[in-house]
This record gives sequence, structure tokens and C-alpha cells, in this order.
Amino acid sequence: MNAQIIKEVRETNPLIHHLTNQVVMNFTANGLLSFGGSPVMAKAEEEATEMASVADGVLINIGTLTSLELPAMVEAGIAANKKGIPVVLDPVGVAATTFRSNAVRQLTENIQFTAIKGNAGEMAHLVHTPWETKGVDSVGDGDITEIAQMVADTYQTSVIVTGKTDYIYTDGNLYTNDSGHPLLGKITGAGCLLGSIITACLSTNYSMKDQLITAVSFYGHAADFAAQQRTVVGPGSFLTGFIDALSMDVEKVAERRM
Repeated sequence: MNAQIIKEVRETNPLIHHLTNQVVMNFTANGLLSFGGSPVMAKAEEEATEMASVADGVLINIGTLTSLELPAMVEAGIAANKKGIPVVLDPVGVAATTFRSNAVRQLTENIQFTAIKGNAGEMAHLVHTPWETKGVDSVGDGDITEIAQMVADTYQTSVIVTGKTDYIYTDGNLYTNDSGHPLLGKITGAGCLLGSIITACLSTNYSMKDQLITAVSFYGHAADFAAQQRTVVGPGSFLTGFIDALSMDVEKVAERRM
């Protein structure tokens, strides 16, 4: 983990354009603000290109996708590519319905994604590999390393496969991350906010490897730090403690100093 990446985010306060899951907008905005970025939530087609053109990164999350939102996502992604800023895809529940699957196909055909983040079931679906899913959750098992490489090769992108162990595949190399806490699985939008944090870190001037590892590992450390606080007794108190932890000193969080 490179603390300088988080320091740069907090100094530059990158504007991240979110076209995201409406269930998690408030949590995502508060989480990114705490971390050090600046969120904007804009899904209207009429402003997608303009908003992406003034942003420092774009996150596309299909968690509550509608047919009216898809054109805005495509236009924002194209604008991000033209500007040369990072654009991240979170294909939430892509395996659940034909609509989601077709939407992601349209997105990947029109946009070059800097990174794609999702659980193992979502990633397996992107490369037509059988994997058991339940709604937006991954419940199957298999060779995640192979899945990550296949997605990276197919879409020419970096890949983050989330789970008990996170797998990061970039520039032909695989890295793992074991930081985190089970309480992340008890709150809505934990994965969605991670996509926002990743996008913010990708706006910095460091290597892709360092940016992705830093985003994912610090996120997990912040969750673990929050869970250790005496005031945290369950998912509700954990959520507020986690937002606090995302704003804290990197070394303090990583070392779990109270």
C-alpha cells in the first residue's frame, strides 16, 4: 500500500462522476468525501458528456440500471476516454438478467475501461464461464485467478475480483489482498463504494499496480479498523465507524491504532 496515493487524493480532491446504483448514492458520496474525493451523481443523458468532460474520473455501476440511463453511461464513458481520465465499470448483477448482460455488452463495446471491478460470479459471466450466482451475489466457486486473467485479456483492462480474498490483475501480474472484515458483507453498497475509491486512486500519478493495491487494501484496513472500535456493535454502528475510518491517517488505520 502506497500512502502517498491517498495523500495525493486528499490534496487534489478529484471530482469523480458517478453513474451509479441509486440505492447506494448517499453512502457512496459520503464515503468518497470522507476518503478525500469529490463526488458528483449525474445520470441525465443531457449532461453526461459535459459532466464527464470536467471530471477526473468516471464510475459506471449498473446496480439499478434502467434503459433511460444506459445512453448516459455510454456517453460519459466515451467522454472519459476522449479526455484520458480513468473510467471504471462495476457490472453489478450482470449475470442476473439478459437486460443487464446486454447493457454491459453495449458499454464494453463503446468504452475502453481502465478497470473492471466485481465479484467472481459477475466476472465469470463477462467471459462466458459457468459460475453460480444469486441475484447480485456470487455463491459459486472456481479458479478466480483464471477468471481475472481472462477478463483482463478479453477487455484489455485491469481487473479487481472482490471476495474474502481480493484478486487484482494488471499488466500481466496477479496480486491478492486479504484485508477486510465480514461486516462489509452486512451493509448495502460496500462494493459500490469500493469502486468509487478505486476511481479516485486511479486519478493519481502512480502506477496502476500501486493505485489498485492501495485502494483495495486501505479499504479493507479501514473496515477492520472500524470493526475494532468499542462503539461498533453491529452493521449500523459499523457503517458510521467505517465512514470515519476512511478519513483517517493511513498508518493509523493499517496498524489498527485506536
